[in-house]
Amino acid sequence: MPKNILKEDVNIGQVQYEWTIKEYTQYSRGKNWYWIMGLVAVTLAGYAVFAGNYLFALIIVLFGIILFMQDMVAPMDVYFAITNTGIVIGKKYFRYSELSSFWVIYNPPMIKNLYFSQESVLKHRIQVPLLDYDPRPIREYLTQYLEEDLEQEEEPLTERLSNILKI
Repeated sequence: MPKNILKEDVNIGQVQYEWTIKEYTQYSRGKNWYWIMGLVAVTLAGYAVFAGNYLFALIIVLFGIILFMQDMVAPMDVYFAITNTGIVIGKKYFRYSELSSFWVIYNPPMIKNLYFSQESVLKHRIQVPLLDYDPRPIREYLTQYLEEDLEQEEEPLTERLSNILKI
């Protein structure tokens, strides 16, 4: 379970690498994107109502509202650090024992990400943009504490889809 470093007295160890990342990727969406997604949303919501699946219609409407509201707010800057005892993302501290592996997907200039998988099956992977940092020394440092997942050679499908759909 990650520790909240603002509420708990946590020794995060000695910081080896640190940088600031955005909370999420903010895409530039044109008018055509909004028209197409609006048409898709209305079509899906209409089909859901026609099929009597009102919960699905509600989910589609809420998803559209969330996307619109997210576009109105700029993503916050989040502190990220790799220490000798774990990683810090914003106010959360993850010990290396809570993480099962890491991998780097580095295909510049588009894809430059560091990923961590958590021990718990219910937890999602953690993605950290490398920005302009060289991944080699970071990889070498992390292999001291975590196993590198060499089977991961491409960006996860969900991230590729979110990049294509700009969501």
